[in-house]
Amino acid sequence: MWLGLAFLSAFLLGCYEVNKKVSLTDNAVIPILFINTIVCSTLLLPLVMVSFFAPSCLEDTIFFVPRVSFDTHGLLFLKAVLVLSSWIFGYFATKHLPLTITGPIKSTQPVLTLLGALLIFQERLNIYQWIGVILSIISFYLLSGAGKKEGINFAHNKFIFFIVMAAITGALSGLYDKFLMKRFDVMTVQVWYTFYQCAIMFFIWAFIWYPTRKKTTPFVWRWNILYIALFLLVADFIYFYALGLPGSMISIVSMVRRSNVVVTFAAGALFFHEKNLRSKMFDVLLVIIAMIFLYFGTKE
Repeated sequence: MWLGLAFLSAFLLGCYEVNKKVSLTDNAVIPILFINTIVCSTLLLPLVMVSFFAPSCLEDTIFFVPRVSFDTHGLLFLKAVLVLSSWIFGYFATKHLPLTITGPIKSTQPVLTLLGALLIFQERLNIYQWIGVILSIISFYLLSGAGKKEGINFAHNKFIFFIVMAAITGALSGLYDKFLMKRFDVMTVQVWYTFYQCAIMFFIWAFIWYPTRKKTTPFVWRWNILYIALFLLVADFIYFYALGLPGSMISIVSMVRRSNVVVTFAAGALFFHEKNLRSKMFDVLLVIIAMIFLYFGTKE
């Protein structure tokens, strides 16, 4: 069941990435990210209020939000910092790079998660997993060649650095999720880290973006901004729920979630008419093959 939920989360995550691209094109990044956290927090707030003031209504359901200790809030604040770091890097990269470039690079995140599990949790890679890692590295190298055809120099383009940093911080967040979901339930993690994200983004919006807004890209409202929040909220809930199920593995769930590259690649081709699709398609196929090897390697 947890694997099926991971694939559903991946599809929703792909829809989130497509709407994010539409929202960010010729638009200001920080306000969009801030609105995203506001919408998610607003949708989750009624569950917190009911759980606190009428707990009998929700306490036997998966939507119940328990009270947690001060130390737990500290752990969830760290989760918010990790996710926001990945988002900020990822949003700026998505704004300035084609989806057919950012999607495959971000899809290498499960490889980083797997390597992190190898170093931090003392996991060991078998032959299938090593093949998956090597294929992912090869696909990244080939993708850099496709990017150069569009004038994107991987070594000197700061937004390539941004999307790589988004993948690294996202992998750290995924490893941290494994730690959190062994100790807390789904709603505890999702609700409080979302609230902390909103608080942090308020300060970034108010003290960094707003005073200099006239010198940067202006903000334009688009309905896709709401869709970003909705798709992400549901995708994350399914993701955390899958991680909390017995037998679930972060290496597999993380890998499957990044199969959303298929959705983003299709959108880049159909809706954004991006270039060099034939060469990029081969790179995406390599990513998918790498995921298959990782999947069977972890199932051994």
